Amino acid sequence: MKRSVLLFMFSVLLTGMAAGQDNKGFGIKFSGFVKNDLFWDSRQTVSIREGHFLLYPMNEKPDAEGNDINAKSNFNMLSIQTRLTGTITGPDALGAKTSGVIEGAFFGHSDGDINGFRLRHAFVRLNWAKTELLVGQYWHPAFVTYCFPQVISFNTGAPFTPFTRNPQVRVTQKLGQFNLMFTALSQLDFMSTGPAGPGRQYLRNSVLPALNLRFEYRNVNTADDKEFLIGASLNYKILTPRLETDSNYMANEQVSSFSETFYVKFKLPRFTVMLHGVYAQDAFNWTMLGGYAVEEINDLLRDYRDYTPISTASGWIDIHSNGKKWQAGLLAGYSKNLGAGKDISGPVYQRGADIAYLYRFAPRFIYNAGKFRIAPEIEYTVAAYGKTIETDGTVNDTREIANLRLLLGVYYFF
Repeated sequence: MKRSVLLFMFSVLLTGMAAGQDNKGFGIKFSGFVKNDLFWDSRQTVSIREGHFLLYPMNEKPDAEGNDINAKSNFNMLSIQTRLTGTITGPDALGAKTSGVIEGAFFGHSDGDINGFRLRHAFVRLNWAKTELLVGQYWHPAFVTYCFPQVISFNTGAPFTPFTRNPQVRVTQKLGQFNLMFTALSQLDFMSTGPAGPGRQYLRNSVLPALNLRFEYRNVNTADDKEFLIGASLNYKILTPRLETDSNYMANEQVSSFSETFYVKFKLPRFTVMLHGVYAQDAFNWTMLGGYAVEEINDLLRDYRDYTPISTASGWIDIHSNGKKWQAGLLAGYSKNLGAGKDISGPVYQRGADIAYLYRFAPRFIYNAGKFRIAPEIEYTVAAYGKTIETDGTVNDTREIANLRLLLGVYYFF
């Protein structure tokens, strides 16, 4: 009841803003889409929201007679990716053009909140001649909004590409066709993990926000419908796993991590090719493999610990045609658990700790008829689960477990 009232008030407010546009066109403009997903999986999966956001297949789970419990296939139909975006424009301020965005979907905040309205983006933007300031919740700069997998699945290529939205302050300096971007970020929906499970406190208690520096060259030729993009980014993050030890002593241990990304895009009138590579330490909050672990306990009495990040290497290529009515595309991705690079002797806080590598092939077709779209996709994902986890966190004695997903997306854009 309370949520319904809040949503009603929010709708009335936005409707009033839209109706209140002045003669200069300032106000809010709505867009978005209704999307319905119908999908079938050949086995049980590690996923979010009742399978809607697929990561990878579950490992084998033998019963008393050796039968794999997780080999059971399943299906679902969901409309929770349906999205509403309000783009706001207003008068200049501080010598800059002003704008803002409010965007939400019905993905919910947890499986128990499925169908709940969830804030995706909420930011204000100031644009000067060569400088842009963005403050609010938006995509992490490691997710490049004009170079990401164009798949039908809501996972958007995860866990092979960074997938995270964060409250942030971002400054972009335009240097001709070069962009230099610096961002300071906190965490909200996409969180790091630690001794108490996933949570925001590990970054908050470190005081310093996560930092990202991105540099790119982008040449867009709209007349010839061509584009060339190349860029890279560096990310730095510090986490504080605990404030007290199990022996009831104050703890100030921290774990720091560096992550790098590299991306390239070639767009021609008939087709587009995009490539993206990631080397990431502690990529759990990016919805990728990885995390960190206790390297050693350096004080047995007080239970003081040293931590070390676990590294992941990942890459993907996405190729698709650019037809207005018919499109075809293919995503291929690979991710590797690189371990810690040193021996670890304590608990591990990691996604996919028993996985050596993942790979995925996902061909798709898209048919557009005006604002209507129907899009089938086949997603074949393999996880190499290992029987042996080495002291450095790498995984051996693996067996590949595969899942085949058949997906149909039905859209209506507005």
